[in-house]
Amino acid sequence: MAELIKPSLSYRDAGVDIDAGDTLVERIKPWAKRTMRPEVLGGIGGFGALMGLPQRYKDPVLVSGTDGVGTKLKLAFMLDRHDTVGIDLVGMSVNDILVQGAEPLFFLDYFACGKLDVAVAEQVIKGIAQGCEQAGCALIGGETAEMPGMYPAGEYDLAGFAVGVVERAAIIDGRSIARGDIVLGLASSGAHSNGYSLIRKIIALGEVDLQADFDGRILADVLMAPTRIYVKSLLALMAAMPVRGMAHITGGGLTGNVPRILPEHLSATIEAGSWAMPPLFGWLQEQGGVTDAEMHRTFNCGIGMVVIVAAEHAEAAVRQLTDTGEMVYRIGKIDKRGDNEAQTVIHV
Repeated sequence: MAELIKPSLSYRDAGVDIDAGDTLVERIKPWAKRTMRPEVLGGIGGFGALMGLPQRYKDPVLVSGTDGVGTKLKLAFMLDRHDTVGIDLVGMSVNDILVQGAEPLFFLDYFACGKLDVAVAEQVIKGIAQGCEQAGCALIGGETAEMPGMYPAGEYDLAGFAVGVVERAAIIDGRSIARGDIVLGLASSGAHSNGYSLIRKIIALGEVDLQADFDGRILADVLMAPTRIYVKSLLALMAAMPVRGMAHITGGGLTGNVPRILPEHLSATIEAGSWAMPPLFGWLQEQGGVTDAEMHRTFNCGIGMVVIVAAEHAEAAVRQLTDTGEMVYRIGKIDKRGDNEAQTVIHV
């Protein structure tokens, strides 16, 4: 009886292309190099990333954060646009650690797909590097995982991890917030990376043309505008004056995120008419029949970051932030919290 000869299988036969992964690493090295800081001790490609702490910190505390891009990726797949979701990825994490007073030091990314498309992955990671440049942190490592059968063709998932540092005495945790403090709102660049499941539902039910003109721009451009990264302007503000609290307005909106930094006995009264809500949010509300309360707990509604300062510092803070490129609004104040009162009250 003749012996059966088994085929010689390779990892590529199983759907994993190691050569494509190596090609991607080489392509992204120049983009990662642009993000390097003096404290970085090793480049992309090692088993682990090495970085020292900046020597100017006397009692450093590390602050870490992780996040993804959510279902905004579904729009990226639909539109075949992959150049800005990496900025979203960085923004979600660095803005989070920033609110505790931390200077972002480095960033790691995780890119997972069923079959690696080097050109698409390069666009995504180029965007991650651009986000790191905006935040002043180093892209010092990451993981590209090609997992056949795990994801639909043409789709991928992203996760990001940021680590920053703050002096122990300079940690911002909201405990110094007091009655009479002023609530400042920094303008967002759009929906950032939150509420996209509802956005996609509104688009689907309304059979919306994403290539249509919207307030002088293509609607797709408005929806895919990357998250604004507030790091450099807020680090400059913190160096110039005391900041009592900050809240990154992500999932949960103003009503869900501002209470996270408030002492239990205080509440924030916010005047919805104190800033110009971008046309996108008015359009979403009208198209979806979304209530005001639902808007304020789902979307940022035009305010991507909240900063709380003492009343005597409010004018100087507005000038400082404006000088560093932010659009700033005085949106409310801190009051004593009444019995059974919500910690964020929005007056429409």
